[in-house]
Amino acid sequence: MKPESINFFNQVYQVAKLIPFGRVTSYGAIANYLGAARSARMVGYAMNASHNMEDVPAHRVVNRKGLLTGKHHFEGTNLMQQLLESEGVEIIDNQIQGFEKIFWNPSKEL
Repeated sequence: MKPESINFFNQVYQVAKLIPFGRVTSYGAIANYLGAARSARMVGYAMNASHNMEDVPAHRVVNRKGLLTGKHHFEGTNLMQQLLESEGVEIIDNQIQGFEKIFWNPSKEL
């Protein structure tokens, strides 16, 4: 992996660590905050690579519509959903309920 990719991943992790308990954000919102608006997919790659890091709450990062698109990257079939539900997030058919209300936008909140 290129050094700039590693640096970008570390920036993604620093933002992800700030997502409050019970809130979620999107891959694109993190990319926008980091000044890389077209890099939502790279944020997804970073989240996928973070699963051995206990301090990165990757389960709080979802797609722009509030869908748990990254859930197949978690151990067990429903771990991402279970982690979110343990924080009080309601999910029906992989869709976060009340997404707009619990959405955390780093560009507005940091």
